[in-house]
Amino acid sequence: MFSKIVKSTTFLLFAATTLSAANFNAGAEKDRLEMIKYFEAKFEDPAKNLNRFFPYSDEEELATKYDKGLKHMDFNIGSYAYSKDAKFQYEQLKEMPPYDYAIDKGEELYTKKFANGNSLQTCFPDLTNAGTYPYFDEKSKKMVSLTSTINDCLRANGEKEWDTKKGPLAEFQAYWVNESKEAGKIFDIKINSQAEKDAYERGKEYYYTQRGYLKLSCATCHVQGAGQRVRNEILSPLVGQVTHFPVLRLKWTDIGTVERRLSGCVVDQGQVPPKDESQTMIELLYFLAYMSNGMPVDGPDVRK
Repeated sequence: MFSKIVKSTTFLLFAATTLSAANFNAGAEKDRLEMIKYFEAKFEDPAKNLNRFFPYSDEEELATKYDKGLKHMDFNIGSYAYSKDAKFQYEQLKEMPPYDYAIDKGEELYTKKFANGNSLQTCFPDLTNAGTYPYFDEKSKKMVSLTSTINDCLRANGEKEWDTKKGPLAEFQAYWVNESKEAGKIFDIKINSQAEKDAYERGKEYYYTQRGYLKLSCATCHVQGAGQRVRNEILSPLVGQVTHFPVLRLKWTDIGTVERRLSGCVVDQGQVPPKDESQTMIELLYFLAYMSNGMPVDGPDVRK
């Protein structure tokens, strides 16, 4: 009888803990599902949705140059999902990926010995987990990104930290992310505590807050404006926005981190961007990564 009571009590405690943990991500999961629904509706038929989603757009262009009937996973390649011309150019570039050199350099960096005999491999024996970053580190009580954890490893081993936007850090990330991609991994961001929930909400707030002298938010371009043209570029969607980093951007001519791209966007808003390893930047990345949950890790990649 006593054993039955103990087993019953243990089960109830486990169930309560599980339900409690699940509740922390309820709001975020609702956000994610609603955003998928929004983009699928928006690109069900762009020309038909002219008045609803595409103010000031040309109906003929929407009918002839945009794909329709798009579903969740299609957005993994950003604006190339719906822009026919851009997708053709993208597929041409992918035939001989210009970022392959970065993967090779990253593999060399992975096993290169530090002065103390350790290496990046010592810190990161498993490279199939890129889709789990950022995450909340219980020991430091801070959010950790792929970029910050690499520099933390260097600092802990007495090495000089790397540039957070390009160079060796972006090259090692290219190798790390490619290993995760080849292993068939997806984005799997967890929100299992109040601290993680709060970090997600702060990242979301940053994404939707208007700032700078232009009074723009990230969402202005990548939610409401996704699919619309700014000069000669078609804006990408929030869903799937970080799945492909690091990227070799043709404008850069080299491979760069997601922080490099986000900083550029914030500057375009007329605002000073947060530091790449700051909690503000990592919380923004946490929100973006959660909104890509379930989508394949697809980096490195190429973008205009």
